[in-house]
Amino acid sequence: MESSSEGVARVGDGGVVEDPAHTEASAPEAVVPGAVVQEAVVPEKVVPETVATAVAAIAPASLSPSRAGDFMQCPLLYRFRVIDRLPEKPSPAATKGTLVHAVLERLFDAPAAERTAPRAKSLIPGQWDRLRETRPEVVELFADDPEGERLAGWLVEAERLVERWFTLEDPTRLEPAERELFVEAELDSGLRLRGIIDRVDVAPTGEVRIVDYKTGKAPRPEYAEGALFQMKFYALVVWRLKNVVPRRLQLVYLGSGDVLTYDPVLADLERVERKLLALWEAIRLATQTGEWRPRPTKLCGWCDHQAHCPEFGGTPPPYPLPVTLPVRAAESEGGAQGRMGPG
Repeated sequence: MESSSEGVARVGDGGVVEDPAHTEASAPEAVVPGAVVQEAVVPEKVVPETVATAVAAIAPASLSPSRAGDFMQCPLLYRFRVIDRLPEKPSPAATKGTLVHAVLERLFDAPAAERTAPRAKSLIPGQWDRLRETRPEVVELFADDPEGERLAGWLVEAERLVERWFTLEDPTRLEPAERELFVEAELDSGLRLRGIIDRVDVAPTGEVRIVDYKTGKAPRPEYAEGALFQMKFYALVVWRLKNVVPRRLQLVYLGSGDVLTYDPVLADLERVERKLLALWEAIRLATQTGEWRPRPTKLCGWCDHQAHCPEFGGTPPPYPLPVTLPVRAAESEGGAQGRMGPG
């Protein structure tokens, strides 16, 4: 793997890009030395704790990058998603991202020489069928499109994103060690971190690269640190599990044709851990007191929960947890400190 300069390096053909919306480094063949890992079977880029269910509400017991981002964006949004588990409508953009992720994951099932753009695009119809089977709610996205015109245009957009990936990376030269890898680790404090990594590349020398695909545009440089938070989160989990600091973190932005890379050091991961511990303490306090305050931003316009938000004249559901409920994560069975594999 090539070494970047200090800090953040941005390469690609997208030039100057706008605000965040949701060069290829060389990659030798890769295997994980001594790792006990399996490919995740979760069909979407979501951690299991976030799925809306009909079961009784429980206190938060773990933290993922998405949910950490929710709390930093708006504590009340975190409550709605994690504790109340309010349903949310599928969005065309997020569903397109899920579809493209599935295509890029499945492409690596083919021999290296057959990983071409036409082959990748040919996977889209089958993966769309699979997505409709596993998540029937996405069908409502095109319920008012009887002629299928909007759906056809949406699928063409997915094809363009897949095609752009081939201008950023060469899959014939990549042999991922893992794809859609579920990782989970417990910190000394008892906080359990979990997430799903799009791709893990491991060089013969043991250097690890963590790769994440984004179907939106790359952020402007002043927003790069926020974009890298998720990747540093993953790097922290891998370090805690394998005692290895990933050599490179790489975000591949298919919407703008950019690649954002960062080479972390141990001090980066220690800072992220301290930040997450402080964040978790704030979540525990909110859980105990039932005080989840909204934090209005321009992102509120896309929120599904305006009807329950006081900022929009709504009323949150009755708090489903006793305010004295302890929030410390339960001890894991058998004393296991972490895992890499199916969620």
